[in-house]
Amino acid sequence: MKINRSTTALTALGLAAMMLAGCTSAPATGDSEKVTEVRLGYFANVTHAPALVGLSEGLFQDALGDVDLKTEVFNAGPAAIEALSAGAIDATYIGPNPSINTFIQSGGESAHIIAGATSGGAALVVRDGIDSPEDLEGANIATPQLGNTQDVALRSWLADEGFETSTSGGGDVSVTPTENAQTLTLFQDGQVDGAWLPEPWVSRLVVEAGAHVLVDEKDLWPDGNFPTTVLLVRAEFAEAHPDVVEELLEGHIAAVSWLDENAEEAPAVINDALEEATGKKLADEVLARALENVTFTVDPHAEAFETLVADGLAAGTQKDGSIDGLFDLRALNALLEKDGAESVSAAGLGEE
Repeated sequence: MKINRSTTALTALGLAAMMLAGCTSAPATGDSEKVTEVRLGYFANVTHAPALVGLSEGLFQDALGDVDLKTEVFNAGPAAIEALSAGAIDATYIGPNPSINTFIQSGGESAHIIAGATSGGAALVVRDGIDSPEDLEGANIATPQLGNTQDVALRSWLADEGFETSTSGGGDVSVTPTENAQTLTLFQDGQVDGAWLPEPWVSRLVVEAGAHVLVDEKDLWPDGNFPTTVLLVRAEFAEAHPDVVEELLEGHIAAVSWLDENAEEAPAVINDALEEATGKKLADEVLARALENVTFTVDPHAEAFETLVADGLAAGTQKDGSIDGLFDLRALNALLEKDGAESVSAAGLGEE
């Protein structure tokens, strides 16, 4: 079993030193009342393994100390954004496109990306008989939710291949937003022809339902690097409680480091966490395949986000607007610097 290594792994000794020393981030200008809990969203996906490990290994709670951690599991990004915008959660692991959407729609006031989590691990899988893009004419393809990262990726790729789609399901290829678990059942029943999904659902359709990969999304990006999951924090919460956000970030960094340093142990820990979140473990073959396709890293790959904006506009799933200021990587880079690790870039799209 091999897990791709994070490009920004931290040693346990360095992390311990960081948590003792702390780091300086933007001063709070809002409510200075001490917060007693932080509410974190995540998905029960392999692409959210830093969240799964951070919870199961107690890494978040260790970093947060007396601040309680509350969690909520979501199926896809738009639902998590709704909760974040309503103030029901304070931070969430999420795909890049919903992060872009909320930032643009709020005029840059809603939330900021404070770290990356996962790169890779998304693909278009299809039934037998679909062996080239041309075979998709008239097909029905599922995505996790309208406007989520995989939904945008599919629509953008289809447009590049000369197909028209619509957000209402019409066009040359019908795109049907569907919950991942239901997509598996529909594919097995022959009611959808394929799906653009994150892991482990790509591997579940391949291993359990006989699908094959038509497009691995990594093949569409330079060097195969593209953001799948980032850590997004509500701006109002971050402004009022930068110390708590920093502690949450310390737990996140610890989780990414744990995944890098515990490749043999990781599958069992991830599977136990998935069982706790969903009530069911993955088959060993599914999990092994899924983990081969992802890289856990705190780098959000900010350089990809202008392309993601263009894709969302072309897909008709987001409004036009600026993403200048989307990233606030100051606390992350301060922590990395404490450990002597390489900083990550905001690509001119925010603070670093």
